Amino acid sequence: ETRVSVLENGLRVASQNKFGQFCTVGLLINSGSRHEAKYLSGISHFLEKLAFSSTAQFGSKDEILLTLEKHGGICDCQASRDTIMYAVSADTKGLDTVVNLLADVALQPRLSDEEIEMTRTAIRFELEDLNMRPDPEPLLTEMIHAAAYRDNTVGLNRFCPVENTGKIDREVLHSYLRNYYTPDRMVLAGVGIEHEQLVECAKKHLLGVEPVWGSGQTKDVDRSVAQYTGGIVKVEKDMSDVSLGPTPIPELTHIMIGLESCSFLEEDFIPFAVLNMMMGGGGSFSAGGPGKGMFTRLYLNVLNRHHWMYNATSYHHSYEDTGLLCIHASADPKQVREMVEIITREFILMAGAVGEVELERAKTQLKSMLMMNLESRPVIFEDVGRQVLATNTRKLPHELCDLISQVKSTDLKRVVTKMLHKKPAVAALGDLTDLPTYEHIQAALSSKDGRLPRMYRLFR
Repeated sequence: ETRVSVLENGLRVASQNKFGQFCTVGLLINSGSRHEAKYLSGISHFLEKLAFSSTAQFGSKDEILLTLEKHGGICDCQASRDTIMYAVSADTKGLDTVVNLLADVALQPRLSDEEIEMTRTAIRFELEDLNMRPDPEPLLTEMIHAAAYRDNTVGLNRFCPVENTGKIDREVLHSYLRNYYTPDRMVLAGVGIEHEQLVECAKKHLLGVEPVWGSGQTKDVDRSVAQYTGGIVKVEKDMSDVSLGPTPIPELTHIMIGLESCSFLEEDFIPFAVLNMMMGGGGSFSAGGPGKGMFTRLYLNVLNRHHWMYNATSYHHSYEDTGLLCIHASADPKQVREMVEIITREFILMAGAVGEVELERAKTQLKSMLMMNLESRPVIFEDVGRQVLATNTRKLPHELCDLISQVKSTDLKRVVTKMLHKKPAVAALGDLTDLPTYEHIQAALSSKDGRLPRMYRLFR
């Protein structure tokens, strides 16, 4: 059972007891890169890197780590498009210290000039590293969001642009924190502790606390709803020297095609999750290996039939007000046109017949993945926190499994038909000489067989 209490200042406290000596406790805040429309882009990235630095009570990061060490604890902060999460795993006996630390880190950070300067350096290094990595998936995820939601909400960049690293200072951060780090936008979640104990600690350390930026009136809170636009984002890039060494990775062009799905609050979210599991996929080197999802459609229809495809993977990104189902594929630059045709065909085939065995397999796979993930305490913590932040309650695993069991092939057909009426979002990275135009990709998705228009193929 997940228990939820609301304090007088609007802060929610959620917990689930779980047997064991250790607990995971953290603050989840409804704040992320999607809320930066009126600010310099990259504030959330800065806050993620500045987390667990010096605060009003703790003089340095080392002091915080030493305090946690006494309770066998570790800490982490992760910022996503819609949530920022400060979490600590430690011995249950140190709960009071942990909640005190979390309150201090979130509401009383010093944000010294030295720390901000070090963060700037760390972010610049990370951005360089991002462009040099052989795995372009994080970069493509940014590009597909930018294409799908042009200049709004979840389409805003999750990483701080290089030109903004020098502009973000304590004043900018304080003005943002004043609007978004308010008790009504926070959940204190804990796994492996008594609910009453967590509520007591929350009242002691998070009630009536004056944040370091003052408790002035919030005036610039962005409540805009995601507007799906569709579109294309292309980055011409020489990928021939991505990895040096005796066996360099071959030069590849990466394409990601996405269509709007639905928010995780809608009933159709479960059919979309089953559909994503049914598509599956992965890298070609593991195609057909034991337990590698070799029965998913992207293995059977794509990787096992087209030896030149290096990757075909399905992803489902879901938010409070929208969602995006996309397929990432990579191949030699000369095969780009054929690769786009194969991927668009897979999107169209989603709306066709789904075999009973195939559907049951996808449902079983989704349920087993859900249950396996929820064996881990930090995963339960994140699940409790995110669900309570969005809905004030939590659907338990057995309820979700019941909903998955109820999905029929007609549900998949319905959600796919609705999805195919939208404009596609396309992200392309690498040598794009043979890339079809956006209009041709759109035409292929609205055709019956996913083929690119004939005129395009004749004159190419």
